[in-house]
Amino acid sequence: MKAFQVMYVPIGVPTFHMESAHDQFHKSVALLQSLIPDCVVPAAPLLKLDDLTAYLGTCRPDLVILQNNTFANSAYANEVLKSFEGSVLLWTLREPVIDGGRLRLNSLTGAYSAGNLMHQWGRAPFEYVFGGPQEAKVRSKIKAVLGAARVKSLLRSLNIASIGHTPQGFGFGRGLDSEMARAFGATLESIEARELMNKAKSYQPADLAAEWEESRAKLVGLEKLPAENVEAYVRLYKAYKDFVTSKNIKALASRCWPDYFVDYGTPVCGVLGMLNDNLVAAACEADIYGALSMYIGIELSAQPVFFGDPVSMDEEKNTVTFWHCGTAACSLARKETGSEMGVHPNRKIGPTMEFGCRPTEHAVAFRVGRKPDGSFRFFISKGSVLDAPQQFLGTSLVFHPDSNAEQWVTKSVKEGWEPHFCILYEDVAEELRVLAGFLGMEVCEY
Repeated sequence: MKAFQVMYVPIGVPTFHMESAHDQFHKSVALLQSLIPDCVVPAAPLLKLDDLTAYLGTCRPDLVILQNNTFANSAYANEVLKSFEGSVLLWTLREPVIDGGRLRLNSLTGAYSAGNLMHQWGRAPFEYVFGGPQEAKVRSKIKAVLGAARVKSLLRSLNIASIGHTPQGFGFGRGLDSEMARAFGATLESIEARELMNKAKSYQPADLAAEWEESRAKLVGLEKLPAENVEAYVRLYKAYKDFVTSKNIKALASRCWPDYFVDYGTPVCGVLGMLNDNLVAAACEADIYGALSMYIGIELSAQPVFFGDPVSMDEEKNTVTFWHCGTAACSLARKETGSEMGVHPNRKIGPTMEFGCRPTEHAVAFRVGRKPDGSFRFFISKGSVLDAPQQFLGTSLVFHPDSNAEQWVTKSVKEGWEPHFCILYEDVAEELRVLAGFLGMEVCEY
């Protein structure tokens, strides 16, 4: 897989105040290298078209940070667009001095020229930031753009798997390989659940040592469950791990009920929870776009995300409770309980994860949603996860949106959102907004 690459392109002309331009150039390089040490940077601002063209030929970046170091006409931006098809952050520098004298940089007029050209080209939406390299808001914006551009690049090499098909009435999670490739650049693999069940049954006891060791280290109360169910879970975990490794799968959506209860005798819930804990996005009920949402959340937050249904709303506390049967990552469990194990609330067979999730001050509810015309939209809602115990059998958390919870529920139901959401344990709302823009998708904020 090609390494993610960022190129800093400072353009300008030599008729402006070069002392100010070089000062901003060096400060900009310092900022970018503090955020991404291997950022490609030139030795000096690019003040001639020939210099720009030669520099652009040195690499094939995923993200170009196009900065008007001084004013430059649209011919400079035209050379950039001709050279590559990646994402663009257009950066305008603030005028260093306003004293009634000379205009030192005129960066903003240059930005209008570049922005107009990109609009005329019909390129996917570019990102924009205004300000000097020492301003906190500029650093924050560039950091968010870097995160989003990196995930966009990762999506193009993502192998995502559908294990079995969605149950009747759960078609909202069904994905097409052509849609996944067109909209996200990802490759959708498909396998029947029975293939992994059969693989699980084929292992010799000695094959399972690593899975036993990990499970005993992470899971609380495993010894209280029937031994035959626990061994079946360990076998199934091994089968899923081997499949993920052999196919380089980073996200999957698995069939669960009724097959695993009826045909295998043990739920897949605990397996998915363990995969999630190891940062393999694992959604249940074969919700492939739920798994994709989890993958994006994991990559942006660098930690597991919660996957579940909105099942309860409290107007007075302004909260929405999310729940699922028991697939949450072990590391999301509350510290005083740990990742306790139990049985499925309906089928009474285990092991399933059984705990309330730990709190966090900054969280984001997120979902990649499919629209009736086959296009996609991003659900984004900032909030927090409250310090609340397990709400129902299975795994649960209590989300406190920054907005009004009753309006949140009413609007999201009326606007047709899928019943599965992800809760990200990090405020990456800006990264999600930027990623949606880079992918040409609608942002819906709640």
